[in-house]
Amino acid sequence: MNTRMVNELKSSEVDVCALTDLNENAGTAALIDERQIALFYVKKTEQVYALSNYDPFSEVNVISRGIIGSIGDELVVASPIYKQHFNLETGQCLEDESVCINAYPVKIINGRVVVGTNS
Repeated sequence: MNTRMVNELKSSEVDVCALTDLNENAGTAALIDERQIALFYVKKTEQVYALSNYDPFSEVNVISRGIIGSIGDELVVASPIYKQHFNLETGQCLEDESVCINAYPVKIINGRVVVGTNS
């Protein structure tokens, strides 16, 4: 990581990887501060989304293995176990409004994926 990059980060942000390390339209798991995070690079929107990797329905860390899609205007990931859909921006479950997984803010800085850890 270069000095300029370090100076741009806040204490609550973590430089996770290069954007080119992520597969387009697929999930990747990352470990940040002992939390498993699922990163999703959506090529169409040129955005990266970050959610908790923990699926509260199956109680395992598998969200990063889910399939990205959309329901109406919402970008979602479908859990690979029981197929619940989670909004990529908010973490809200579409099938059960009482369930929401953590969503983390993401920035791309100098081609690097930076995730906020305050969620």
